[in-house]
Amino acid sequence: MNQPAPASMMSRLRRTLAQQLGVNAEAERGTWLLRLVFRAPRAGQRDWPAVWAERLGRHLRFELAMELGEGAGAWFKRLFFRPRRRRVRLAANLRSARHYRGARRGSMLLGRIGQWLAPVQGAVGRARRAVSARLPVVPWASVGDRVDRWSSGLDRIPYLKQVILLLAFLVAVAFWTTPLAIDAQFRLFILVCAVMIIARRIPGRWPTMLMVSLSILMTGRYMWWRITQTLNFATPIEAIFGYLLFAAEIYTWIVLFFGYIQTAWPLNRQPKPLPEDTDSWPTVDVYIPTYNEPLTVVSPTVLAAKSMDWPSDKLRVFLLDDGSREEFARFADAVGVGYLTREEHRFAKAGNINHALAMTSGEFVAVFDCDHIPTRSFLQTTMGEFIADPKCAMVQTPHHFFSPDPFERNYDTFLRIPNEGSLFYGLIQDGNDFWNATFFCGSCAVIRRAPLMEVGGIAVETVTEDAHTSLKLHRRGYRTAYLRIVQAAGLATESLSGHIGQRIRWARGMAQIFRIDNPWLKKGLTFFQRICYSNAMLHFFYGIPRLIFLSMPCAFLFFGLHVFGADAISVMAYVFPYLFISGMANSRIQGQYRHSFWAEVYESVLAWYTVLPTTIAFINPKKGKFNVTAKGGLIESEYLDWATSKPYVWLLAINLAGLVAGIVRIFTVQRDEPITVLMNMVWALFNVAMLGAAVGVAKEARQVRVSHHVPLCVPATLVLADGKTIACNTENYSTGGLGMVLPEELKLERGAPLGVALSRGDIDYYFPAVVARNSGVHLGLKFEEWSYEKETQLIQCTFGRADAWVRWEEELVPDAPLQSFVEVIEMGYQGVLRLFDACLDAAEAVFVRRPRRSD
Repeated sequence: MNQPAPASMMSRLRRTLAQQLGVNAEAERGTWLLRLVFRAPRAGQRDWPAVWAERLGRHLRFELAMELGEGAGAWFKRLFFRPRRRRVRLAANLRSARHYRGARRGSMLLGRIGQWLAPVQGAVGRARRAVSARLPVVPWASVGDRVDRWSSGLDRIPYLKQVILLLAFLVAVAFWTTPLAIDAQFRLFILVCAVMIIARRIPGRWPTMLMVSLSILMTGRYMWWRITQTLNFATPIEAIFGYLLFAAEIYTWIVLFFGYIQTAWPLNRQPKPLPEDTDSWPTVDVYIPTYNEPLTVVSPTVLAAKSMDWPSDKLRVFLLDDGSREEFARFADAVGVGYLTREEHRFAKAGNINHALAMTSGEFVAVFDCDHIPTRSFLQTTMGEFIADPKCAMVQTPHHFFSPDPFERNYDTFLRIPNEGSLFYGLIQDGNDFWNATFFCGSCAVIRRAPLMEVGGIAVETVTEDAHTSLKLHRRGYRTAYLRIVQAAGLATESLSGHIGQRIRWARGMAQIFRIDNPWLKKGLTFFQRICYSNAMLHFFYGIPRLIFLSMPCAFLFFGLHVFGADAISVMAYVFPYLFISGMANSRIQGQYRHSFWAEVYESVLAWYTVLPTTIAFINPKKGKFNVTAKGGLIESEYLDWATSKPYVWLLAINLAGLVAGIVRIFTVQRDEPITVLMNMVWALFNVAMLGAAVGVAKEARQVRVSHHVPLCVPATLVLADGKTIACNTENYSTGGLGMVLPEELKLERGAPLGVALSRGDIDYYFPAVVARNSGVHLGLKFEEWSYEKETQLIQCTFGRADAWVRWEEELVPDAPLQSFVEVIEMGYQGVLRLFDACLDAAEAVFVRRPRRSD
């Protein structure tokens, strides 16, 4: 009789011990050791020893840099020879912290506080709802409708508006110039605040006008007090600094008043219908100028322009290649569009378009930057305005960007906080349209050829040829129109340096126009057109005033200079109401398109770089040249752009030093003016937040894709390799692939071939693809067997859809001033931490000889 193998005896013994200890016989050694000390929990109870042992193991693996599955020898070695630990980052990873922001994706700090205080907030919320249920409900919407009806009735009374405006002006002058005691000034502020809070809850334009009127009253009162009471200085050096600050404030008052006029009544123009007979539709030449952009950026725009819904015999697309590249000539020939180039490359983009005007003959000209992809409905949306108004020379549509700009990418605010251009294309251009002052913006626009040729083509005297061209058209008495309906989308600037370069060109060009073709010095414009153009030009002179505001508190903190000839209580009684009321009014007007306090961040970033170009252009308008904004690049690793951020770092250091000087001053030489010292320290602290945010923007985040993914939810059909089809939906798209949402998980290996069918109306298009990623019900596809025909079909189903961008405004989160303030302060704090991280990285690279880490 054969004896059982020793292995069998060991396995039986192992199973017996496992049964006694309550572990699986195949469990790891750590589990066996744990059960020798701690018994298995009863059914339904949590195994706390296992939980804590697993956490302890994770911590030890992190501390010793151990991988899963390492043997006992490796663990023993690590106990004596530790690896070099990775330095902990001070700044937060804003992308990984998104879960703190909640459904509205608000401030990370407020999100964390909300989690900590959730029980308290819940109790407060229940109490507030209980109190609200007992109070009468105010029908704010019906109040707004009633106000609109009253205003409509008053409009029918002749000369009533003129009388009301005259009486309002007389009342305003009395309001501005009537002296009040300090306590009465504070009571006035409280009263105005109460009216503003009530008006803020009433929808409609007239409550907005009431808030603007109150802001003008409080600003005028502050101006009168500032001029008559605060310009008395003890020494000449104080007078110099004091009048510099006063001049900067005069600039802000002018821009504030002009801005109120410019955006007082957004027109919200709607498209005009086209004639039913397509034979009567005019011919349109589509210009797509390019210089040094890659073909991957240009080809979607060209193919989308070809696919616009317009009679084919009346639509001609031209690729204007100022780089004279063979590759582009072959591409134009392959897709059937015109290709124009020139031997003499003068006047950059303006010269390129003017050269094309001489070689084409369409009645209208549509211009698209080479990265702005039009929808198929672009011409049908815009051309009706020209048919309805023969004097209309230009129709402009918004510039929309489906990729984040440096602010949005580096601070993870994309589709959460409106970007820098949202205010201009969402509100300012619509306000300009009311005064017939819509600007040509160089792209996404249609121009009537005859008026354009009448003014000599696109303006070449300045580097902002677009705005200058529209100014010339308005001087000739032509009308322009703005449709706030996104009909094209493009790429935003990838890097902060590129973004600043683009803004420098705009600032230089506006200064050139202000110098050589000032809207106040020549005939042809209405009064309000002059205001709209002037405000657009004056806006780019904010560099010097912003730098004054960023450095002025240090004049007192360092040297004790009183730049304000008033006591601290008077400053609080007049300055704070002026700032608070104007902030509330601007939040009401701009809230959907510009959040509170973010203008200060944008201006702080750009101020240093716009001072010199605007000053030189104002003195000598012929200086400076057109620079092309780079598009389609890739940031492969994160880094702090030291060259760009250097001015902010110096200003930040000066304000931080000012805070230290203020602490010293309040306990030594300035004991008799503690409130004055504290007010200047608060001002410097606010500057630190703004400059910290500016430095933080210079920390370029890593960009993982060249092709940006755009959200899109439409039905699609997935076709598997075996012919099986699955109905699903798209999640996002790019020029290189699709993101899909499946009804259930599907086991597909990476690289597995399949296909996807998308529809454009009644037409279905099939795209062969492979699996790029598979995570649960989310599937990423990468297209294969690509051709211009397939790219055209994809564009027609995605970028070129008539409804591709119609809901862009709904994605914007309305402004909440307090939350915006907290968010900006938080960004400033994170920016300072990013600066410290970058300094430590630089020190490591120099002293430890370790390459800078790329997260």
